Amino acid sequence: MANQTLDTFIREALNRGEQRDRIASALVAAGWTQKEVDAALDDYAVTDLGMAVPKPRPYVSAREAFLYVVLFILLGIVAWNLGSLLFALIDTAVHDELEEGYGWAIDRGTQIRYAIAALVVGGPLFAWLALHIRKQRRTNPAMQRSRVRKWLTYATLIIASCTLIGDVISLVYSFLAGELSARLILKLLVVGILSGGVFFYFIRDAEEGDANDQQA
Repeated sequence: MANQTLDTFIREALNRGEQRDRIASALVAAGWTQKEVDAALDDYAVTDLGMAVPKPRPYVSAREAFLYVVLFILLGIVAWNLGSLLFALIDTAVHDELEEGYGWAIDRGTQIRYAIAALVVGGPLFAWLALHIRKQRRTNPAMQRSRVRKWLTYATLIIASCTLIGDVISLVYSFLAGELSARLILKLLVVGILSGGVFFYFIRDAEEGDANDQQA
């Protein structure tokens, strides 16, 4: 939102029937930057009502912040433990003579049990909360403008894209070093599928949200 003093002045000027270019010129001459003036003017729609009509604005809600933060924490729990479970199954199915020869083997049973427990608890909670939020967003389009949703969505996209890039780098590095084992390939594939799934789900969600912002 623009500076409150600037916003109030523009609203009152528009309500008096002043032209936008005249308002902008007066504000710039008074010391406001053109960027500040344009952003403040853009908060009001152009209509034939002869008065300022505010556009929908992004907002922050404590309740929605709680829901979205919990949702993204659950997403992290599910993704991490699903990857951990698949890694343990790969290690169990594909033996590594070097690891076993030097006694580096990890207690796969404990790893598998913990991952399953986390998925049993976190999976249904994540699915329920995701469906609950999606239903609320469909019945209340104003939720599309939540700043918390936007920031967490794009933060998740950054993490997922960095993971994908790192996955590809690791694959190329291992290939060049001649260390491309079956176990490594399967683990890189798991990381790629998980991070890729998260990335494409949230990029679609972000695009839908941006499109609905303009319609809400």
